[in-house]
Amino acid sequence: MRSLSERLAMIDRKHPDMRIVTQCELLTIHRSSLYYSPLGESDENLDIMKKMDEQYFKTPFYGVLKLTESLRDAGHTVNQKRVRRLMKLIQWRTIYREPRTTIADKTKYKYPYLLKGLKIERKNQVWAMDITYVPMQKGFMYLTAIIDLHSRYVVHWSVSNSMTAEWCTDVLKAAIEKHGAPEIFNTDQGSQFTSEMFINILNSNDIQISMDGKGRAIDNIFIERLWRSVKYENIYLNVYENGVDLYKGLEQYFEFYNHERIHQSLNYGTPGKKYYMAA
Repeated sequence: MRSLSERLAMIDRKHPDMRIVTQCELLTIHRSSLYYSPLGESDENLDIMKKMDEQYFKTPFYGVLKLTESLRDAGHTVNQKRVRRLMKLIQWRTIYREPRTTIADKTKYKYPYLLKGLKIERKNQVWAMDITYVPMQKGFMYLTAIIDLHSRYVVHWSVSNSMTAEWCTDVLKAAIEKHGAPEIFNTDQGSQFTSEMFINILNSNDIQISMDGKGRAIDNIFIERLWRSVKYENIYLNVYENGVDLYKGLEQYFEFYNHERIHQSLNYGTPGKKYYMAA
């Protein structure tokens, strides 16, 4: 079978009769694979963003003020406006001591958090999805993944240089086609997950919708732990040069994570074994 890079090279973006979507289907590659050119920033901003990404796992409760002072102490000349912009790019979501009391935007879909006190005891009972920032040698990309909370099994993942609702919807559809629909699907309140196209896929498959509270990243703790693992065990160690190398590296890592990496919480078993042996 041809490698991903070889299959990507076969795509003809100017083909007169065949759409890009059709070409991807024939070559058995996901459409998001086409968007493997990392987004750029200045070298200084990329350095700051990488430090911020690492800092998040230490102090996810830092807001703009504390993060700005922390970066200044590290020798960076930054102001709050710059830090706020970079926080948005790396998907920094400050964890608050109490839920924020701001009024939700009624023009968007909002749903309650359904996992509090819920006993998760079977596969495909609850899936969770999130997006995280991926630093690269020159530029950055985004990674999204869907995890089965009972087994910690990553049912599907993808990388892209843009956080679009279409991208997330495609990943969701691919996961359902491969593994069937879960009973409950949990996300944060990001615009990708509250978009009409994303919500419609959940509703059309009779999936209950659960969303984290504002400023409550802890609600999605299992996928936050996944991000810590994938970054410290793979991304920070490799610092990928381009999107294709990133895809190949993550493909190997998630295969390892699902089928070889043992978890203490799974009685030292693997997510894959737990998922496929579950009723």
